[in-house]
Amino acid sequence: MEREGVIKFDLEFAAAPAPQVDLALLNSWRRRLQSLELLGAAPGRYAGLGFGNLSQRQPTGFLITGSQTSGVVELPAAGYALVTAWDLARNYLRAQGQVKPSSESLTHAVLYGSNAEINVVFHVHSPLIWRAAEVLLLPVTDPKVAYGTPEMAAEVQRLVAGEFLPGLFCMGGHEDGVVTYGRDCQEAGQLLIEALDRALAAREPR
Repeated sequence: MEREGVIKFDLEFAAAPAPQVDLALLNSWRRRLQSLELLGAAPGRYAGLGFGNLSQRQPTGFLITGSQTSGVVELPAAGYALVTAWDLARNYLRAQGQVKPSSESLTHAVLYGSNAEINVVFHVHSPLIWRAAEVLLLPVTDPKVAYGTPEMAAEVQRLVAGEFLPGLFCMGGHEDGVVTYGRDCQEAGQLLIEALDRALAAREPR
């Protein structure tokens, strides 16, 4: 299994003060996803490394949870990095803050770049949804394409092109990886909860 949480892109990072923005709603959803074990860190999963990340569009880019912060229960503003520029072809990303951005930042970047109405992106890990993707008729990226690569960015662009909001897809080459996005936290989060409920129902014996 591919090691979780490894930053693969060329990162230009500068230390900067914690962002002065309202993260209350995003953090509220973050706690809810932790309670559902869709985000966090646990000894029995992925060698104990943190999994999942959330982001929110900003006027100068987007804020994203820092690398390996998923297990932190109450994440302060200092636990977010501000991504200010990216180049998918060069596998390059520029960010600032007190923590480095998540290893999945390029996937978030391509979503924000693909649709100006997307304001929130959630990347979680759900074995239930991921394994039921075919039954639930969910879009899935090419299983041969690894996370955090230009190829994954291209796959995401392919899947979201012309799609309505909110949206959800599974990452075929990233075990249990599920991404949902929308105009706000409620849209993205509710679609994810509905997918989880459908996956649970599909698993139950008839």
